[in-house]
Amino acid sequence: MSLLSEIFSDLFARQDNVLTRVDPRTKLIVALGALCAMIFSRTPLFPLAVLALCLVATIAVGVPKRLVVLRLAAPLGIASVLLLLQSVMAGTTPLWTLVILGAKITITREGFSGGLLLASRVLGGMSVMLLLSSVTPAHRIFHAMRALGAPEGWVEIAMLMYRYTFVLLDLTAEVVSAQKVRLGYAGMQRGLCSAGLLGGTVILRAMDQAVATNEAMRVRGYNGKIPLGPMPALARCDAWILGGSGVVLAGLFFGTEVLCR
Repeated sequence: MSLLSEIFSDLFARQDNVLTRVDPRTKLIVALGALCAMIFSRTPLFPLAVLALCLVATIAVGVPKRLVVLRLAAPLGIASVLLLLQSVMAGTTPLWTLVILGAKITITREGFSGGLLLASRVLGGMSVMLLLSSVTPAHRIFHAMRALGAPEGWVEIAMLMYRYTFVLLDLTAEVVSAQKVRLGYAGMQRGLCSAGLLGGTVILRAMDQAVATNEAMRVRGYNGKIPLGPMPALARCDAWILGGSGVVLAGLFFGTEVLCR
């Protein structure tokens, strides 16, 4: 398995542990509740608390720390950029003044606070999705989305995107390996040329794959709807877990938003 496939794989979600046995609808509702609470949070404390809880739970279910770091690397980069841009572009009260290459850069108090809030929301939201994907296989998430009333078209598109993401990732890894064997990345100019060829190859293959998938689905009787069976009624233990999780989230939100302001 390539590194990209390992990062996006749901291999650990197929293991048997306490969280994987919980009904996917319960986990999906709790995850959506946490995300909505982070959107309405006014301080970074709640998103950071959710981040800590999700990271501890993700590692506790057996996901390697290296893989957790790799999956959070991109969100961490986005959060850092947001924090930097907000710190230097918003607000009027100077907090720090830096001189870089002769340029004077002022970091404002309001901008830093706003950037820290945005960055914490990004990391907290991604940690929720990381935990959800680590304890629930993708097909069960899609099934739960359909059972909770998500639009059928959106769910079907998400299923197909997830399925063929790994096909394109494997293709990307193969092309990169072939380019490296031919010294395609020996030097900046050759590297940029190889990267452009790689991007074009993946886009063309994605278009060919879309046509082939459409033809294959029509041959197999696809009529605009992928059938999914009904889900069983929510068990009593799952209802208790849902209620308990709601109480914990509400208490955490209240504690961080009201008591810590």
